[in-house]
Amino acid sequence: MFVRAYLRASTDDQNAERAREELTAFAEEHGQRIASYYVENVSGATLDRPELQRLLNDSQPGDILLLEQVDRLTRLKDEDWQRLKRQIEDKGLSVVAKDLPTSYQAFDVKEGQDFMQSMLKAINTMMLDMLAAIARKDYEDRRKRQGQGIQKAKQEGKYRGRQADSKRHQRVIELRDAGHTLNDIAKLSGYSKATVCRVLADAKEAG
Repeated sequence: MFVRAYLRASTDDQNAERAREELTAFAEEHGQRIASYYVENVSGATLDRPELQRLLNDSQPGDILLLEQVDRLTRLKDEDWQRLKRQIEDKGLSVVAKDLPTSYQAFDVKEGQDFMQSMLKAINTMMLDMLAAIARKDYEDRRKRQGQGIQKAKQEGKYRGRQADSKRHQRVIELRDAGHTLNDIAKLSGYSKATVCRVLADAKEAG
C-alpha cells in the first residue's frame, strides 16, 4: 500500500504546497509514510488536472489518495464527480481526507474484518458524496457572489479588475537577484513556479 498525497490550489497566486507538512504529520500520526506528492494549481471544478491524472495512472489497488479536504479533490458538477469517483474506484484507491474522519479506517486495514470494513466503506462513500455536493454548492455560491460584486462595481464605475500585488512581485524579483532558484522563490513567496516565471518575465520586459 502506497499513500499518495494530492495537493491543489485554485489559482497560480495560491500556494498548493501549503498543506504538505500538515499532511505529512497527519500520515505519521496514523503510522503511515507518504510515498509521493502530486501538486498543481488548477480549479477543482474541472476534470482537466494533469497531476491528478498522473496520480491515478501511478496508483495500484490498495493505495491511498490522501487529501487535506475533500474540496481539494472535487468542486465538480455531479456528473463529473461520478466520473472521477468511478476512476478512483476502478483503480482500487481508498480516499482519506483530514476533514472526513470516517475515511481514516483505510489506514488500518485488518484481515478478518470484512463485514466491518464493508460497512465503514459504505458510510465513507455516502459522506464523501455529501462533502462533494457541499464543495460544489460552495463553489457556485462564491462564483455567484463574485459576479454580483463585479456587476455592481461596473455599474458604479469602480471595477478595475484584479490588481497585481506589487510588493509581492518586488519580493520575487529581489529573491531572483539574490541568486535563489525558481523553486526556492516559489516556496518563499507562496507563488507557484509558473507565477514566479510570469512575474520575472513581466519584470524583464518592463526593463
